[in-house]
Amino acid sequence: MIQMYRSFLGTEKIQELESGCWIHCVQPDSEEVNILQEEYNVPQDVIQDILDNDERPRYEVDDDWSMIILRIPVETPQSSMLYSTYPLGVFMCDDYTVTICNVPNNVLPVAQPSVYRNASQPVYDVLNFTLNLFIRSANSFMYYLRQIYQHTSLIEKEIERSIRNKELSRLLKLEKCLVFFQTSLKSNELVLAKFKNSKKSTFSEMNEDLIEDAFIETKQAIEMAQIYSNIQSGMMDTFASVISNNLNRVMKQMTLASIILMIPTLIASFLGMNVPNYMEDNMYAMPVVVVSSIAFALIGIWISRKVGWLS
Repeated sequence: MIQMYRSFLGTEKIQELESGCWIHCVQPDSEEVNILQEEYNVPQDVIQDILDNDERPRYEVDDDWSMIILRIPVETPQSSMLYSTYPLGVFMCDDYTVTICNVPNNVLPVAQPSVYRNASQPVYDVLNFTLNLFIRSANSFMYYLRQIYQHTSLIEKEIERSIRNKELSRLLKLEKCLVFFQTSLKSNELVLAKFKNSKKSTFSEMNEDLIEDAFIETKQAIEMAQIYSNIQSGMMDTFASVISNNLNRVMKQMTLASIILMIPTLIASFLGMNVPNYMEDNMYAMPVVVVSSIAFALIGIWISRKVGWLS
């Protein structure tokens, strides 16, 4: 879907190209890809790179245009992982700017595509817009990191009494999300540094402050991802031991139950053998067998409790 706006404020849609306009494209089909190439002069290889879900972040400069690809977090509940990262491309020309992403996202959502949520005046500063994208991307990373931590806390409560591998599998998927987040954030930081040091980028005083904010937010997100990843790794090792210990307790209790049930079986087997035992004609033989079986079973339970086997 392609939407065209008069400025980066993203409130006033237009139908034809204007100087300083912004073109926002999400999940383009083949026809929209052709429009991007033919009408907006976006090179084919640039579009292919941005639509490649595994494309790394980078900053490119040409004679007539420049381009930034950064990776943004996206919630993917339909896949095996809850969260992943995808490239978002910013193609900058002298007269207009094109943003392209292959998936719907919260950094530039379709409903409210602009990062200037509370602004009232049109914004035409593409550098300011791009830096705000970095900041909003870092904030989205931190939001999803908190969501991952909440999922981990819920799994922690379930795994304390679990003997299954299902919870460990869920933790492993969250750990994969954290790895993707860390890799993407570090790459975004490198692109941001290259963008700052580019000879083609001349920053105003406001944008100088904004780029420092972008670095701070990105570093904070990197540290958050690193901390949560370390916690997750430690928890997985600990929870693997907890599950093994829970399984051992269940096996111990089942073994003790088998031993205690074996006592009446042993008595019945001994007295049921086809040899004289002096109780064949005793009218109290059956009660004696039952009472003695129960008594020996209770003695076995008492001994097990005494030595702590049932704790």
